Amino acid sequence: MQKAPGQPPVPALTFAIGDVHGCVDKLHSLLSKCENLAAGTRARYVFIGDYIDRGPDANRAIQTIIDLQKRPDAEVICLRGNHEDLLLNCFEDGAEQLVHWLLMNGGAATLRSYGVESVHDIPGEHLAWIRSLRLFYDDGKRYFVHAGVDPDLPLSEQSEHDQLWIREPFLSSDKIFDRFVVHGHTPQESGLPDIRPNRLNIDTAAVYGGKLTAAVFMDEVLPVKFLTD
Repeated sequence: MQKAPGQPPVPALTFAIGDVHGCVDKLHSLLSKCENLAAGTRARYVFIGDYIDRGPDANRAIQTIIDLQKRPDAEVICLRGNHEDLLLNCFEDGAEQLVHWLLMNGGAATLRSYGVESVHDIPGEHLAWIRSLRLFYDDGKRYFVHAGVDPDLPLSEQSEHDQLWIREPFLSSDKIFDRFVVHGHTPQESGLPDIRPNRLNIDTAAVYGGKLTAAVFMDEVLPVKFLTD
């Protein structure tokens, strides 16, 4: 399809990038490999969520992605993960939610990366960016989402909670969905992407010592290759 005058070209390459969790050095290394493969052509980047918590530098990881969004040679789509959801809930649910985030889900590492003691002191630009994150991205062939989907519901009727948090029955389901589902959220102990006929998990446990992975898509529904940091 011919593009309208003034519109940027449709990217030939899509890079789906797994859970970053503050691993900014791995992110920089992986993005460099993506850029080398794109060879100067405009590419699409779909980040699958969980930019913060547990890892060493959520602050710089988010800033790296914000800077990438500003570049004319990239189309950048950023999804919300359950860890971003936890952070945002701290503003509404008070002390109980805050303790759950800080002590059980690595939120303290995120605050340290900003040099602050309160979630309310995270810079406004980054908070606004986190609030703007979308739940899914459908490119017509693939459905990108953080955690997965409820296999008993059509994609158009998925709940916010399931898209951010689900594991079972999604991970065990062999249902073929209307789109090939690309997700993260469940770190792979093998350190390798988990590709099935109906879905692809690209959380290769970067924050637990594994690699940060990008799945590379072209016209084919399935990835043509994988890149790691």
